[in-house]
Amino acid sequence: MAIASVCAISAQEPTRSAPLDKYVNANGLKLHYLDWGGEGKPLLILIHGIDRHAHTFDHVAPHFRDRYRVLALDLRGHGESEWDPDGRYLVEDYVRDFEAMADSQQWRGITVWGNSTGGRVAQVYAGLHPDRVARVISEDVGPERPRQIADNYGRRAAAEQEGWPSEDALVAQLKRSNPRTPEENLRTYVRYGTLRDAGGRVIWKRDPRIADGFVPTDLWRFVSRITSPALYIIGGASTIVPPETQERLRKTLPRVRIVTIPGAGHYPSEERPAETLALIDEFLSTPQR
Repeated sequence: MAIASVCAISAQEPTRSAPLDKYVNANGLKLHYLDWGGEGKPLLILIHGIDRHAHTFDHVAPHFRDRYRVLALDLRGHGESEWDPDGRYLVEDYVRDFEAMADSQQWRGITVWGNSTGGRVAQVYAGLHPDRVARVISEDVGPERPRQIADNYGRRAAAEQEGWPSEDALVAQLKRSNPRTPEENLRTYVRYGTLRDAGGRVIWKRDPRIADGFVPTDLWRFVSRITSPALYIIGGASTIVPPETQERLRKTLPRVRIVTIPGAGHYPSEERPAETLALIDEFLSTPQR
């Protein structure tokens, strides 16, 4: 994959209570990330799913800051990151940005955790650069995105373009479709992920064309090259990573662990954060073999 240069924009150290907003220029785009502090500690990089943003990790990032320097990224077209003028939003495009950042910052020995599309980015990067990744965590996503999942997201994105009369109305809708997720997490999602249009309606603060890049995808050619320990956290109520994919992962990756959280959906870390963090803590503390 092509790698572009990145120029970091410096800022002061964040406080203990909140992350610091930082920006880099990668592949012609100004990209945003949150720095939770811990300069000099091992890196833990958090990558959000499709249509989410860096702040959706706010409830779990502080858990790691005593052990890691935690960075949460806004993918291109999402959150505070710039939109791609040519509408390039394939998984490979997100990976190119991650590569550019990692090269410029000389990241080594990183732990990368992604959920949904962010998990695909984490897997691909770990396969492309096994010498730079210490551990990879993929939350309820595997190497494949079938046509049905791609089409379902496209229909939902189109239906949401008219927006909502208020943040409360959007939160109420999200509570109906995400009944297992605490309201506080949904409000964080809405607070940092929306804006008002010219008519005063609440709309998502993301490029509508990200749906064009949400296409059927097969990433096995990258994932099969992962050599680091890998943890796949599966939501028991989700169908995103079916049993046959889990079995192929076991046969393909020499250092993989796959754990299902019963009753959890597509975002276990949002719905069942305590259980998810316990799994990740155990994974991170296990000596590499």
